[in-house]
Amino acid sequence: MHAVRAAAPTLRRNRIAELLRERSCRSQEELRRTLGREGIDVTQATLSRDLRSIGVVKTPGGYALAGSVAPAPAPAAPSEIPSEFDRLARLFLVHADAVGNMAVLKTSPGNAHGLGVAIDRGGFEGVVGTVAGDDTLFVLAREALSARRLVRAALAAAGIASAR
Repeated sequence: MHAVRAAAPTLRRNRIAELLRERSCRSQEELRRTLGREGIDVTQATLSRDLRSIGVVKTPGGYALAGSVAPAPAPAAPSEIPSEFDRLARLFLVHADAVGNMAVLKTSPGNAHGLGVAIDRGGFEGVVGTVAGDDTLFVLAREALSARRLVRAALAAAGIASAR
């Protein structure tokens, strides 16, 4: 009985690695449910320890084995940045508003950081910097006009009608 218990974590971790080689999982909950459908019941805490133990990393595409993660792409050329900003705004922007010299952009959960990086790299006129949470991005501009321009650009890229 003791040998079976000792093997269970190893077998579970091997199956997790196999699953992640076959496809990515966007969340631990998705991976936990997939394991459950295969008869492997695991708590979130145990799954988290297993992922850490086998070297799984969180990537923009979901969880992946550390050795299978593609190298980070080279920084985009300045001419490519607006299209990256447009693409991310179109995919993830939910709402945007300007308050004084600050723009507040709301995204779907987990996507504020990527949009912030596109803005930081984009050389948007008058933008000083960004601070991203999970789904909220604060953009500090030198003046109110720059914040309003950024909000208009973000809403236009996302295909969201401006409230003003």
